[in-house]
This record gives sequence, C-alpha cells and structure tokens, in this order.
Amino acid sequence: MVRNLLQSTQRTVVNVDKLTYAANLASLKSVETNARYHFEHADICDARRIADILAAYRPTAIVHLAAESHVDRSIDAPADFIETNIVGTFALLQEARRYWESQDGSRRDAFRFIHVSTDEVFGSLGASGVFSEETAYAPNSPYSASKASSDHLVRAWHATFGLPTIITNCGNNFGPCQFPEKLIPLAILQGSAGRKIPVYGRGENIRDWIFVDDHAAALTRVLDKGVPGETYNIGARNERRNIDVIRLICGLLDEMTPNATIGKHESLIDFVPDRPGHDLRYAIDPGKIERTLGWRASKTMEAALRTTVRWYLDNPQWCERARREGEFAVRRGLGAAR
Repeated sequence: MVRNLLQSTQRTVVNVDKLTYAANLASLKSVETNARYHFEHADICDARRIADILAAYRPTAIVHLAAESHVDRSIDAPADFIETNIVGTFALLQEARRYWESQDGSRRDAFRFIHVSTDEVFGSLGASGVFSEETAYAPNSPYSASKASSDHLVRAWHATFGLPTIITNCGNNFGPCQFPEKLIPLAILQGSAGRKIPVYGRGENIRDWIFVDDHAAALTRVLDKGVPGETYNIGARNERRNIDVIRLICGLLDEMTPNATIGKHESLIDFVPDRPGHDLRYAIDPGKIERTLGWRASKTMEAALRTTVRWYLDNPQWCERARREGEFAVRRGLGAAR
C-alpha cells in the first residue's frame, strides 16, 4: 500500500509500524529515500504516541492495516490478537476522532478513516453462495472474531460520533513481500528448497485469492472515492481449492527451478492434520466496488502466481531474513492455549 500510494499518487505517506515478527523494512527499500515517505516506529495501542504522530504530520486520512493476521497463531495465542486487533483499533479510533474533531471545516470534511478487514468475519460458505456487504457476521477463529469486533467498533464510531469511516473486507492476499507463514509463500520456499510442502487436511478448503497490488489499488480507490459509512468487499473472483493452488506452484517450480533429485515438485506435498474450525470456503462478490467506484482486479490468478514465485526465487536474502526472525515453517494452530 505504501509503495502503491507513492508510485500512483502525489500523496505524502507516513508508515506507522510496530515492527513485529512479520515486518521487514527491506520491503520498502525502493521508497525509503522518497521525500514523500516517512516512517514512525509505533504501536497503535499506544494512544499518546499515535496522538503525537497525528499532531506532527496532520494527515488527511488514516488507512488502518495494522493487525495480527495469522489464524494458526490466533489459535495458540489469542491474547495478541485481542490486544492489537480490538484494543489497538479502539485506541486508533479514539485518537483519530480527537484529531478529526480538532480540524477546521475543509480538512474535517475531507478526512477519511479506512479500516481494512477480511472476508473471514463472515464465517464459512457451503458449496454455493458468495459474501456480500449484507452477509451476517459469523467468525469462527480467534483471528476472525477479533477482526469482526474491530469492524463493529469502526461502524459504531461512525454511527455515534460521525467519524468518516469506511470498512473494506478482502479475500486472501498473496504476492511479493508476504511473510512466509502464509500458504503461498510457504509452499514456494519449502518446495524450492526441496522440503515437504504442508497442506491441511486434503487441501479441499477454498479461498478467494487477490494479488496484493490489486488490493492496494482497490484501497487507493476507496481512499479517493469511497463514501463514509459504507462497506466495500474487495475480491478478484479467484476461487481456488488449496490443493489446486499448491499444484500450480509446483508446476511453476518445475519450470523455474528444476531439480533432478526431486523430480516433480508435487512429490513434496505432505497432507497434515487440519486446523481446528477450518472454514471450508470463502467467496467474495466484489460487484459493489466494481459498480460504484469503478475498480476491478487486473491480474489473473495464474499471472499473479507466476510473478509471485519468481519474486521469492529472486530474493533469497529477504527470505532468509524472514526465516531467521519469524520461524515461519513451524506448525502452529494445534498447541495448548496460552
């Protein structure tokens, strides 16, 4: 999102990040010397620090992407998700409200608070149907429950205090610079190293995938044209079974990094015990954002996946840093709560 805003708009961007295990400032190497880019190391739960940042930079908008996001980690350590996703969102809303109320007429009218959420708040679909903006919430994991809670806070701050908030709910993101605990980068790095590629259950779970650049472009469109109080579902109409995504990755690895010892990379697929409460299927109807804001995903799943595999193969130093700092290949989601 930072890179997209700097490349496609003339906005000045202040990146506020706690720098947890999944953060990597090397991902912003291409923009770190840009005069319109600023970095602030801060926790959104720290209300005083957030207030100081708002006073110093006087932003015209807040795009709230800060979250703990890995479902497996939420099963093992839900407290981290409650703290960041719920308490942190509350703190950010409070400081945003105070800041917004202090602005004069034109700046107050122009201000926006974009809250970036997930389709997981809607729960699990059966074999048919799609999530729309009117779908009832039914979260099934500590992660999705924490994001559903934060969505409700954002709605309430708009309804009660008039804060000009907008909520977006997107599908599963993938692309360059994603921390490799997530399915696609984990499969790429495991497979390219000749290690087993874990697949939960039989790989029958279906996700609606969106390339990260498409998602960033959608958020920029919401920032520019979205209507306060509205919710927009962001999707690319890319439903795929997990096992089919993995097989696509294996085929790309066969092509890009052939290994005579391994043979076909599909031989590395390892079906492992499923996570508790694993939602069967997600599917997003992006019709509203397509009709009202004129945004539509530009990348096909196959083209975006090719770009993604190539990026991870071409950036071993970034991947090694992620491996050292995050233990991304450790199985989570089956341990005792703490």
